[in-house]
Amino acid sequence: MLETQIRGRVLNPGDEGFDEASSGFLLTVTHRPAVVVIPADAADVATAVRYAVDTGRPIAVQSTGHGKSVPADGAVFIATGELRELSIDPSAGTARIGAGLRWGDVIAAAAEHGLAPLVGSSPNVGVMGFLTGGGLPLTARTFGFAAGYVRSLDIVTADGVLRTASPTEEPDLFWAVRGGKSNFGVVVAAEIDLFPVRTVYGGELSFAGEDPAYAARILRSYLDWAGAQPDEMTSSVTLLRFPDAPQFPEEVRGRSLVQIRVVYAGTEEQGARLISPLRAIGPEIDTCAVVPYEEITEIYQDPKHPVRAHLRSALLRDLDDEAVAELVALIDPAATGGPYPGVELRQLGGALDREPRRAHAVSTQGAAFHLWLRMPAPPERADAVRQVTDEVLERLRPWDTGAKLPGFLFDHDSTPERVRRAYTVANYDRLAELKAKYDPNQIFRINHAIQPR
Repeated sequence: MLETQIRGRVLNPGDEGFDEASSGFLLTVTHRPAVVVIPADAADVATAVRYAVDTGRPIAVQSTGHGKSVPADGAVFIATGELRELSIDPSAGTARIGAGLRWGDVIAAAAEHGLAPLVGSSPNVGVMGFLTGGGLPLTARTFGFAAGYVRSLDIVTADGVLRTASPTEEPDLFWAVRGGKSNFGVVVAAEIDLFPVRTVYGGELSFAGEDPAYAARILRSYLDWAGAQPDEMTSSVTLLRFPDAPQFPEEVRGRSLVQIRVVYAGTEEQGARLISPLRAIGPEIDTCAVVPYEEITEIYQDPKHPVRAHLRSALLRDLDDEAVAELVALIDPAATGGPYPGVELRQLGGALDREPRRAHAVSTQGAAFHLWLRMPAPPERADAVRQVTDEVLERLRPWDTGAKLPGFLFDHDSTPERVRRAYTVANYDRLAELKAKYDPNQIFRINHAIQPR
């Protein structure tokens, strides 16, 4: 029995804790695995992988944090939340991180030494899911993808073997996993570079969005401003429309907003000078100031608890006035009723377009902006919301490059054609060849699966 071979825990359907262990951040996706394994160490992971192979079941991997967005039905569900190794080497400027950690844990530990990892907008995202998806950090234009600063990965592959992948050991596997997500095995630990960054200059500038003409002016001003910024400035703009409902704070209830967020990797004086054109417009809210790096994720105020939402993404070209009008129409209060989208545009370019420190499978494919569409999806409206997100992306098709980022593929984007769009043609061909080498039987297919060839 599997239970006798695992030092950690094995949970079967009906066992206490089974549903909790197999649940994720995205409540619109329900998992019905055959068994949940919560490994105590890498040896447990290897045992679970061999068990899956022997029983002919696929493997689903949930490192922690936001969890899987593809249903893990019938799978051996490996939840690595107990693998919580964490050590900082201040002299080398590195961290060794177990697969059970979230970024908030690593940020706090590194800050004690005046060091910082490259992180995204939420401290609750799991480290391994972020790194294997490429990792779009809040300082992306300054440093590029977080995947470029991974030094090594410990990974259990489909043959049940624990391997170390680095530029000198298993270099092809090392390249593929950073961008290939969980297609090649279960990552149990990583070593990453840290940076001597104690503070950034950043915050939010929020503007009223109820008047479409004014909202268009703000969005156009942001786009013009962003195009003139140095690589040290990474920013985004979010268009929001809130329903007039009691569960929302009074200050946003029934309102539309245009929110600009900035993260500048430089001095307060220079950061304030750079954002002065945006301040001159007159935001309702201005929180821009020096931010200790351990508080960097507070700039975005991402949800801290599981959500029931439909998520989509796209990579966009430069946006013209027609695009601005389409985006502003999404939050026009004249369109009564729901749904109520949140549309974020994050500026790309800068270091994202340069050769990474260590080559990986991720690329913006030359896009100017990353679009992330978030829409509340209660069960009774799930199908309608899904249809609306399709309609929104169709309206933005003239500016859609057709590409995607692998770290932002959700349940609706799990088809083979959409997965291919997350990579350049050359990178996808190489990933498919390596999939055939490391996982020819597609044991790791409960994900956005790369097809072996």
